[in-house]
Amino acid sequence: MHTANLLVELLVEELPPKALPQLGAAFGRVLADSLREQGLAGPGAALTTYATPRRLAAHLTGVAARAQDRAVQLKLMPVSVGLDAHGQPTPALLKKLASLGVDTGDTAQLAARLRRQHDGKAELLYWDSVVPGATLAEGLQKALDEALRRLPIPKVMTYQLADGWRNVHFVRPAHGLVALHGDQVVPVQALGLSAGRTTRGHRFEAARDPIELPHADAYAETLAREGAVLASFEQRRAEIQRQLAAAAARVGGGCRPIDDDALLDEVTALVERPNVLVCQFDPAFLDVPQECLILTMKANQKYFPLLDAQGRLTHRFLVVSNITPADPSAVIGGNERVVRPRLADAKFFFDQDRKRPLESRVLGLAKVVYHNQLGTQGERVERVGAIARAIAARLGGEELVRLADRAALLAKADLLTDMVGEFPELQGTMGRYYALHDGEDPRVAEAIEDHYKPRFAGDALPRGDVGVVLALADKLETLTGLFGIGQLPSGDKDPYALRRHALGVVRMLIERALPLPLPELLDIAVAAFGERIRDPRAALRDFIDDRLAVSLREQGYRPQEVDAVLALRPALLHEVPRRLAAVRAFAALPEADALAAANKRVTNILRKADAAAVAAQVDVALLREPAEQALHQALQSVQPLAEAAYARGDYTDSLRQLAALKAPVDAFFDSVMVNADDAALRANRLALLAALQRAMNRVADLARLAV
Repeated sequence: MHTANLLVELLVEELPPKALPQLGAAFGRVLADSLREQGLAGPGAALTTYATPRRLAAHLTGVAARAQDRAVQLKLMPVSVGLDAHGQPTPALLKKLASLGVDTGDTAQLAARLRRQHDGKAELLYWDSVVPGATLAEGLQKALDEALRRLPIPKVMTYQLADGWRNVHFVRPAHGLVALHGDQVVPVQALGLSAGRTTRGHRFEAARDPIELPHADAYAETLAREGAVLASFEQRRAEIQRQLAAAAARVGGGCRPIDDDALLDEVTALVERPNVLVCQFDPAFLDVPQECLILTMKANQKYFPLLDAQGRLTHRFLVVSNITPADPSAVIGGNERVVRPRLADAKFFFDQDRKRPLESRVLGLAKVVYHNQLGTQGERVERVGAIARAIAARLGGEELVRLADRAALLAKADLLTDMVGEFPELQGTMGRYYALHDGEDPRVAEAIEDHYKPRFAGDALPRGDVGVVLALADKLETLTGLFGIGQLPSGDKDPYALRRHALGVVRMLIERALPLPLPELLDIAVAAFGERIRDPRAALRDFIDDRLAVSLREQGYRPQEVDAVLALRPALLHEVPRRLAAVRAFAALPEADALAAANKRVTNILRKADAAAVAAQVDVALLREPAEQALHQALQSVQPLAEAAYARGDYTDSLRQLAALKAPVDAFFDSVMVNADDAALRANRLALLAALQRAMNRVADLARLAV
């Protein structure tokens, strides 16, 4: 069977840059999957995708000109329905076969081709036929239609074709379609276009226009040579990185471009032939906080700011141009002129904002709606302050309470500044700058910036105690308020980032080893709302525990270990890692499996028993059997040692002491009938098992380790 490599390219007007990587990957993946499903490409066919601002393309190896014919077995109906008493096809069978396209004129021949087979319930009739394999033209048309239909298009455009009659709906107007199987054009159509072998290169720097592609395998090479286009997104991205590093090295002084993968992806999606140029701005602008300058250059102009060896912003920046003129001075000058008013705006905002102290803006928060059910930002500031003061009082003295209260008062004030109004991403950051300008305590200023941390997975925690207190208060207020009005995350929807807030609380409590019981924190947060919300503590505790469990599993802990520890719902989350380490050490003991299984058995027995039927404490006089006496004596010996280790926080040693219980526990279950006929004996034995369960489950619910 003839096979060759396949190339499909769709030439379009400039695609949305942030969506380009996903568009390119989806186009190629769906195209290849469809061809594989139709038998036109094997499972080992190698897919290469291409994506530039003006094209989506896919190259697939080993594509057949025609798929192999397929033998098909069609189940028709029971023999009793399909054949009459003389073995001839009934009208029902003839109708079924006709619907399948079978010629029913010669009934004798039909009867001979029918196959009978018993399926265990009845004898059935089957019709065996051969389905011709799809041609590449048929299969590619189907695959192309599916690929275009399933593209993750952020917003669809409607445009008119050249005939003036037909409208097309697509992400951008399409102007060309290439489909090559080896060196042959595959006659397919899409978006009002018929496939050919010609494409177009760079808008300004292509050596020829149009470009004729001689072969599917010559696509990338021909575009680069004759079209001045790097078609591969990955190669173009790597080339931009190389040029950025080289340009920074030419500047010298240990300079490096800012590291920003999202910006690099977006710029890669904006150019077809990257050319990095070095530009500069007036050093006087460096008096403005560098976060403001960096953000305006990245967000508005897609520039790469240059940092010095100490990470400070320099007055130089890198531009990724889409043209390569012999004299780049005009391009450099144009970009320098464009950035100047942007930086001037940032300087103006900074200067204007500093004319008023942060505290003067606090009253204005009473006019800013936070949530229609939870009130204004001003009311929120009061709640965060109340929570922060209560947490600070438990962690430190009057000084920490005073600083936390001041930081809570000022934390949201920068929302009303011009700079944050222009760049919301700078909230907290600008608050720190303005607080320092106002002469606030540096610890307060630092907390204003840090109370949003951690902003994302892996982000740093707040640096100081004031920041930790304020960050905890802010996140607990958000979680409690939104849970209290029923605004819970659902599926993959989490518009208020409550999962991130919960994980932030968990990380601070654990990584900073804070002696703050989680139930007590939830009590504090709920009290700050008064009667405004329903009590969300139970649901919120479940939610936080779930976030903690997910985080621990991602860190490599086994699900059974996590379940065993969290089943006891430890109030102090900073103890969880030590409990997990203890459980892991216990699980390595030779006695662990038997004790876990016994614990599970004890749990099941006690769950089924009536609580009233369990004695309050063990009566030694009622311990009749040697095995129950031995278990009680072993428990009396082991329990104080385990409790002492638990009390000093040595959870590993506490669990290790339990190994001595294996033999007496095994003997107990081998020779003692727990559910004795005598009610007093039964109640006493249940009390002994309850004492055993309490002793074994101080650190974790060991029954969760049983397989």
